[in-house]
Amino acid sequence: MTERTTCRICESTDLEVFLRLGDMPHSDGLIRPEDLDRPEPKYPLDVAFCGSCSLVQILKTVPPEDLFGDDYPYYSSFSDALLKHSRKNVEGVIAARGVTNDQLVVELAANDGYLLQFYKEQGVPVLGIDPAAGPVKAAREKGIEMIHDFFTKDLAERLSSEGRQAHVIHGNNVLAHVADTNGFVQGIATLLHEDGVAVIECPYVRDLIDHCEFDTIYHEHLCYFSVTALDELFRRNGLFLNDVAPLTIHGGSLRLFVEKRENPSDAVKQYLADEKECGLTTLSYYNDFSGRVEGIKKQLSEMLRAFKAEGKTLVGYGAAAKGAILLNYAGVGTDLLEFVADRNVHKQGKLMPGVHVPIVDPERILETQPDYVLLLPWNFKDEILSQQSEYRSRGGKFVVPIPHPEVV
Repeated sequence: MTERTTCRICESTDLEVFLRLGDMPHSDGLIRPEDLDRPEPKYPLDVAFCGSCSLVQILKTVPPEDLFGDDYPYYSSFSDALLKHSRKNVEGVIAARGVTNDQLVVELAANDGYLLQFYKEQGVPVLGIDPAAGPVKAAREKGIEMIHDFFTKDLAERLSSEGRQAHVIHGNNVLAHVADTNGFVQGIATLLHEDGVAVIECPYVRDLIDHCEFDTIYHEHLCYFSVTALDELFRRNGLFLNDVAPLTIHGGSLRLFVEKRENPSDAVKQYLADEKECGLTTLSYYNDFSGRVEGIKKQLSEMLRAFKAEGKTLVGYGAAAKGAILLNYAGVGTDLLEFVADRNVHKQGKLMPGVHVPIVDPERILETQPDYVLLLPWNFKDEILSQQSEYRSRGGKFVVPIPHPEVV
């Protein structure tokens, strides 16, 4: 683990910590039952604001090989909502850019091919790049060409030298994961065709702060972007943020359209003006965040413990990374939750990091009919509530923790 003393974008030393979540385990580091006796590393999770470029960032960097190794358990295709979102994204890009079957589409952090499969259906040549062995294998089984590696400037230079320049580069929820933020963007600039576009999605820091989405802060997410910070990042590395669109996915995200020639839309100009006007580019915007986070922790803990004292049965749903942060920060473990259910077969049979709650098949919810289910991936609330309609019809209730704990 290394510690930053300068900003990940502009190298300024003007960093002010505004939230300390304490020592947290690797949020996707699910534990095998036979490994319970082994030491489980935990790392400080401190969040800082850069007074020079407005980037919100964590200061500790866990080696990416530890976070995205061969046992990386996240497979995008287990989310029906994400698949629908991705198909719509692909169809929109093909229509807007006139993508043809002689133009290469590359996805950085392509995971299990959840997005590229929709280009492949249209006969568009695709290439995925991802460091996690399991998802790479799953993508290859769909017939998608994959490079099993981290995307870097060096890799981009090699592909470009081979004549493989991309007319479209996708990067969904990966920009925040990269320790060498500038180098990653330089790689995009190298790989991108002169007339190409990079379509990048990332969570929006304004939604994170306004809706108190603190559980999306974990060691995989090194940066939390405003449009102001993104504009600075791309300009520094030979690219321009020319358009931006709001998305509801993941609690509030942005879809960025980045090109080699500057032509900013009115939307980009409006975002930059709005962020300055509301104070998002100053530390004061973040000053009360820590207190609000502590309030959610207290309210959720008291609610769940009151249910338990009444003899109610409690379980969790969704062994998500954000769920690991929420459970560890709020001190919710096996004393409160009997299990966490998850559709991802790669997670079942393991234990949640830190708190060691067992992960099981969702069928257990109907088998045991608990009184309350704590919804950990609240960003997919509608999808999960729909999937669990029978449980709810029997009188079961969900506890949704963010933006404030409530029973639905």
